Amino acid sequence: MTFTFAVAPADPATAAAHFRARLSVETDVSDVHADLSAGTPALVVVDSRGAAAWTQGHLPGAVHLPTAEIAARAAELIPPGSAVVTYCWGPGCNGATRAALEFAVLGYPVKEMLGGFEYWVREGLPVVTETGLTRRPVDDLTAPTATITCDC
Repeated sequence: MTFTFAVAPADPATAAAHFRARLSVETDVSDVHADLSAGTPALVVVDSRGAAAWTQGHLPGAVHLPTAEIAARAAELIPPGSAVVTYCWGPGCNGATRAALEFAVLGYPVKEMLGGFEYWVREGLPVVTETGLTRRPVDDLTAPTATITCDC
């Protein structure tokens, strides 16, 4: 018996539609870092965690907007016409998903950053803390140690 194909794979058209749909609502830390570094216009990255988490560290250029405050404060913090990327702690937390839902309901184009703050840090990307900009060593289980991209 095969475990991988115990359920037959979808036909290619169904699979293509599924993966296209996922990519329409999800992005990853490497792509977000590349877009932030390039100064991609109208991109707003939103940290949906609470104040203590924000203070502990956040992405450079991110906007702090906890999920519970999105409905009330998005219009004052997110310029019209912006595309939003949400993040929270990491893959074990669905806070970024809840935040992305709030933005979608408000009519913003939005994607969730897979891996969240955890994978941003594990890939050795810069974070802002109370002491300034810092980086942690790359975790070679999550990213190549010699570059910021996996070339996927």
